[in-house]
This record gives sequence, C-alpha cells and structure tokens, in this order.
Amino acid sequence: MDRTTRIAVDVGGTFTDVVKLDPGTGELVFDKVSTTPQAPTEGVLSSFDKAGAPVHEVAMFTHGTTLGLNALLTRNGARIAVIGTKGFRDVYLLGRTDRRVNYDITYRKPPALMERYDTFEVDERSTFDGGVHRPLDEDDARRVAREVAARGYEAVAVAFLHAYANPEHETRMGQILAEEAPGVAVTLSHHLSREYREYERTSTAVIDAYIKPIVTRYLAALEDELAQARFGGRFLMTRSGGGAMTASQARHQPVSLILSGPAGGVIGAAALSRIIDQPNLITIDMGGTSLDASLVLDHEPVVYQGAEFEGLPINTPSLYIHTIGAGGGSLAWLDGAGALQVGPQSAGATPGPASYGNGGTEPTFTDAALTLGYLGSETALGGSLTLDRDLALKSLEPIAQQLRMSVGTLARGIVQISNTKIMGAVRAITVDLGRDPRTFTLLSLGGAGGLVAVDVARELGIPTVVVPPGQGAFCAFGMLMADVQHDFSRTQVMPLAELTREAADDAFHAMEAEGRSLLEEEGFPTDRQTMVRTLDVRYSGQEHSVTLPFPDGDTDLVGAVGASFAELHERLYGHVMQDPVEITTLRVQAVGAVERPVLPTLPTRTSGSPEPAGVRSVFRSDDEPAVPYALYTREDLLQGDRIQGPAVVAERTATTVLHASEHCEVGALGELVITLTHDDAGAN
Repeated sequence: MDRTTRIAVDVGGTFTDVVKLDPGTGELVFDKVSTTPQAPTEGVLSSFDKAGAPVHEVAMFTHGTTLGLNALLTRNGARIAVIGTKGFRDVYLLGRTDRRVNYDITYRKPPALMERYDTFEVDERSTFDGGVHRPLDEDDARRVAREVAARGYEAVAVAFLHAYANPEHETRMGQILAEEAPGVAVTLSHHLSREYREYERTSTAVIDAYIKPIVTRYLAALEDELAQARFGGRFLMTRSGGGAMTASQARHQPVSLILSGPAGGVIGAAALSRIIDQPNLITIDMGGTSLDASLVLDHEPVVYQGAEFEGLPINTPSLYIHTIGAGGGSLAWLDGAGALQVGPQSAGATPGPASYGNGGTEPTFTDAALTLGYLGSETALGGSLTLDRDLALKSLEPIAQQLRMSVGTLARGIVQISNTKIMGAVRAITVDLGRDPRTFTLLSLGGAGGLVAVDVARELGIPTVVVPPGQGAFCAFGMLMADVQHDFSRTQVMPLAELTREAADDAFHAMEAEGRSLLEEEGFPTDRQTMVRTLDVRYSGQEHSVTLPFPDGDTDLVGAVGASFAELHERLYGHVMQDPVEITTLRVQAVGAVERPVLPTLPTRTSGSPEPAGVRSVFRSDDEPAVPYALYTREDLLQGDRIQGPAVVAERTATTVLHASEHCEVGALGELVITLTHDDAGAN
C-alpha cells in the first residue's frame, strides 16, 4: 500500500489537537477532539477519525503528550527507589542549598518524588577522571536489588558517583537488577546524561524512573491499537529539546517527553519564521489549561542545556519554554481578601468551562470571553462543541454579585487579569533577560491565544501580531516539521588553552558513531544524517556555561573558540572579562532529517473584498455594552485580503479578536498579519 498521509496529534489538558497533511494535494486539515484523561489512547485514535485519516493510510504519525508532565504535576507517578554510591545516599533529597524564594515565610519546597526510606546505597566508587577508586561490590549490589524487588517498587533509578566518566558500575548494576528484580523498570543515569553535577544527573534519572512505567504502558497500548488498525508508518514523539524521537526510543527515555506538547509549537514557529521572513518571534501558546511563552531568535528556537520542573533539575537539552497557569479553562475566584484571581486552577477537560454544558459551574476565562462577545454560539469549536452563553452568564453571576459589579464588567476584569499574567510571562523571557519585546513579532498560538494577543502586544509595544494557519492546533502542526534528534554529551573540564583538535575529534567521533548507529536503526540513510558539534564554555570559576558551535576547518581552534565565546558572552551578559576560559562539555546533536512537507498557499481574490459573515456585539464597558464587531470566517479568507478592526475572525480551532485601531492582512499561507498603531493606545 502506498502510504502518503502525515498526521500529528498533540494531547493537551482540555483538547487533543490534530493536523492532517496530504503531501500529494497539499491539503491541510486542522481539528480538535476532547482529551480523554481516563483513557488517553481513546482521544488520540478518535483524532484520526476526526481528521479523516484512516490509520492504515498514514505514512508518518508524530505525537506530543503531557502524560509525563501531568504525572509529575499530580504526583501520581510510579513508586520508585534510587540507588547511589555508598556514602552518597542523600544526594537527591539534599539537592542544592540555594533558596529560590527569599521573602515568602509560607514557602515550602515542593514534595520530593520519594522518601529517604526509598534510597539505597551500594559499595562502589569511581573518580572524576573515570578511574576506579573502589570496585563494585556485587554481593552488596545483589542484596540491594533483592530488597528493591521485595519491597515492590515499580521503577528504580541508578545514579553512581562520577558515572558520567565511567559508566561500567551503573551498567553492571542494571544487569544485576534485571536478574534479581526482573519486573522493575530501571533507569541508569548515564543513559540520560554524561555530564557532571551529581544532583542534577540523579534528579534526571529519578524523574525518568518516576514516569517510565506510565509512559511505557501508554505507548505500548497505543502501539498495539495502531497495529490492530494496520498502521505501518513511522511513529515519532516530539522531544522537550526540539526535534523528535521514535516511540521505541521514547520508552527508554521518557524524561525527554516532559515538554513534548509545547515543544511542537516552538518547532513550528521556527519553521514558520523562515517561511514568512520573521527571524525573531515571541510565541504565546494559550491552550485550555496553561500558557507557554517562548522565543525564536534568528529563526532558531532557544535551547537550554537543562530544564527544571518545580525546582527539580532535568539535565537534558530543553527548549526554553516559560509556562504559567493561564488557559481557556482557568478558573476565576475570589481570594481570602475578596480580590478577583484567575488560575492557576483549571476546569480541565472534565467538566470544562461552564459554557461547555458538561456539568461545570465555576466561571472560567472561556466563559468570560463568551460573555464579552469575543466567542459566540454560532461557531462550533472543532465543528462540534457549541458554547452556551446562558450557562456562562450563570457561572459569573455569584462573583459579580459579591463584587457588586455587572457580569460584563466582571468578564472584562477576568480577561484583563489573564492579559496581565501573560504580559508577565512575556517579560520573563524578554525584558528580564535584557531583550526588548518591541523588536520582536508576537506569534499567537493555541485555541485561546487569538483572544488576548493584540491586547498583550499593545501593552508591550510589540508592533505586529502573526496568527498562523490553524492556530488552535499549531503545536500539532509544528510536529510535522520535527526531525528525529539524539543528543550526546561528554564532560571534559579543561582550560581552553589545552584544547586540541585531535582530542576534541576523538570525543566527537565516539558520540557521532553512537548517533549514526541509532539513526541507521531508525531508517535514516547516511545522506539524511547530520552531526552538529558544540562546546560548553565558561570563564574559570563560573558556575554556568554557554554553548558555542565547534569551529570547522583548519582555523586556530583556541583563538576561534575564544573569540566566539567573548562575542556571545557580551551579547548575553553585556560584558567580557580577562579571566581564563575553560571548556566544560563537548556535545553532538545527531539529526535524522524527515521529508519536509510543502505547505499549500492560498489563492488571491479576483475582485472585491471579504464579506463579513455577521456581527458580534462586544461588551467594552457599562457605557459601551454592545459595540458591533464584524464577524469573519477564517476559512473564507484568501491571500491578500484586508480586514479593518473592530472585527472577530472565527475558525474551527480558535478565534482572533481585532480592536478598532488594528488592521489585518492575510498572508500567502493564510497567516493573519495584524499591525498595531501604538500611538493611540486608548483606542481599546
């Protein structure tokens, strides 16, 4: 059978987004189905049907999921143990001695993923340079393995001292666990990170073990159901660090899936930035439960060598994504002082906002947007979910009465509070890091992003907002662009002056050989493989490093690295120093290129201009309770069409709002390019 269809599915907290691409015709289909938390595979498979993509006709299925992230958020992961070097039993629970919140006397550290009772130690010790200080005591190792089996743990993380330099003891411990505790899932720290910093490496292994049984069961069940439906294509999962990995590889390294869903939006944003020639983007991805803010700089997403979840480090590459609890399902409530708050609690997929009619009674951002008139009952979300305005009004009334204000004024307050929180998220990734948001374009993603994008851009002085095609399912769209990617690293702390090309090549070649082997197993021929070499560099005595490309050719290696480091350090931190420079880590990114989809372009209108499909009455204030906004259907718009605000553009997966001072032009791909005039900020 000639399989050609490509499909991407992103499972969120409220909706599961799906995008289908037919490379032969260029047809793109964007749609949504409800997320099914109690039966995760059900929502994924129903999305195939919703998009009109028979499973047996799909050539490539790319998937993003928040399953691992949700297990961490709700603390319902596996019962796990951690095994460390004798004398270092408490590395994980002690963590670092820094205090993140200095002035909050009510602050408490988030609960750990295990108790001290769940930590074990084995007599062994390697040194930082890979030598063996004490051989592994196999009798002691078997004693611990039997105890792990006897206590009924579901998973175990093994993190021995300096295993990044010498993994032999961890490897042998894994073999012993397989013999003595065959039903226990095992994570070896060096499989995830070959870098120094014991706590960070241990934490990464612990998180991986904590979510491994859940993710493994889910992927196994999904693969079985796909097989029953005669799926014969390639099954990929998006990674937190960008790119994708095969589903079989994801079973072994589920920690790489923590930001799997949001990563798709950033990957897609980077690809779109090249197509529309917008090199610097701020992305806001507002879904049903949360909002993810990120950056694209010079057409590339910002990648950090390490992430963090609730203070727990994850020592693997990750896209820089700042997440807050501000989504369409975020609940509005009054705090102890009687002040209005929005989120971070969410109505989720069940029961969802009150206006969904699924039994929810508490007011949400979506209910407020419907009350204002941004959303309407005449356009069904995903083609099937019709919002009930009466239920939205009813949910807002109790708080409105307590605050002695109209329901419309309360709804506007809910939206404005959400906007303020979103502006804070954008400032956190721009102003707080020395970047001026006015030099960026704002890319609005997610089902709720278009409701707030122009207000956020206006307040921050951002001149242009771009709304991509299928914004409500854009994370899934971005997954269609994801290449398969494997990341390798080796810590080798040394003065820059001692770095030689021969020594670096030896380390790089070993990692590249491992990368090529994996990519070949996954079906990528040599001509579709790319190896990217980078170095982590810092001033001697610094805690953190910056990552630089490794210079090619016969250039003066030390001089070239030093010059690149000085330039990047000044750009990031505003200064350079005369201190000695040192190398900390060598890295290789092995990339298997998937075939890039060719995106269809819209035809132009031969005559006239787009006609509104109707009018929505928008509440601006008690003095302006019903301002007419022209209603356009996005699927009817063509390339080059112009719209003058005030207007609402509705589509199957989202809605975009333009106020009186904004105008919009439709781009070649169907993207909405909204231009703001900031000299009349009072227009809104």
